[in-house]
Amino acid sequence: MTALTERADFLDFITRPDAAIDLAGAALLLARDEYPDLDVAAYHERLAIMVAKARSRTAGAGDNPFAVIDALNEYLFGEEGFSGNHAEYFDPRNSYLNDVLDRKRGIPISLSVIYIEIASGAGFPVEGVGFPGHFLVRHSGGGRDILIDPFHAGEILLPEDCRKRLSAAYGDDMRLEPRFFETAGKLAILARMLHNLKHLYMKSQDHARALRVIDRLIAISPRDPQHLRDRGQANAGLGRYASASADLQRYLAQCPEADDRTAVEKQIKSLRRLSALLN
Repeated sequence: MTALTERADFLDFITRPDAAIDLAGAALLLARDEYPDLDVAAYHERLAIMVAKARSRTAGAGDNPFAVIDALNEYLFGEEGFSGNHAEYFDPRNSYLNDVLDRKRGIPISLSVIYIEIASGAGFPVEGVGFPGHFLVRHSGGGRDILIDPFHAGEILLPEDCRKRLSAAYGDDMRLEPRFFETAGKLAILARMLHNLKHLYMKSQDHARALRVIDRLIAISPRDPQHLRDRGQANAGLGRYASASADLQRYLAQCPEADDRTAVEKQIKSLRRLSALLN
């Protein structure tokens, strides 16, 4: 499959209404950027088998949501052996769905994608929750919301648990706010997975992979000027000085009051000098 076809397929996914987006399919398509020969259909089949098994495990739980969660947790984290990858948290493989399915290790958001796919497919709808620094899922029913943490084996969280997690990540000065529990749609989940990868690749100066991820982010949110800045940085790292300068100039044109304006202007001047030396 050509890169052009891949891009068209991804655009087809992300331009659908959010409820119609195939979350696992889109995540696997992103993984094909890293694994060009990835057999997406085979992983879809694996997920379908897991859904069928989860449905059989939860069949006896009735309408008790806590019993269903217990059965799902026993299947996913007990029988299947999925777990949070504490030891290698910043390994990019934790963000590629095929790797997570193969290795049974992931970070909060990738494990949440699997939880959403399996639980919802088994008739127990859950949705993503974009909690700061630690993605969660939520089941809503019977006038009650239940927060679940797939990174910690499906632990059910109370507000106090969330407050402690927030304090541990950001310090005691950060207050728990209602907006932290807003639903994260499927497109937002894909964007957050890509942001994680972008951060890892930019930090490791893997500019080629960072550029690839940024292009996906631009497809999702083409009006976000931060992506222009980041693409400029990645292009600069690859020695594409003219392209980098153009991206950074567009960034400043869209964000004239940017906090990093002085630094970016200085970088543009440097890039122009480097570009001139090549001509």
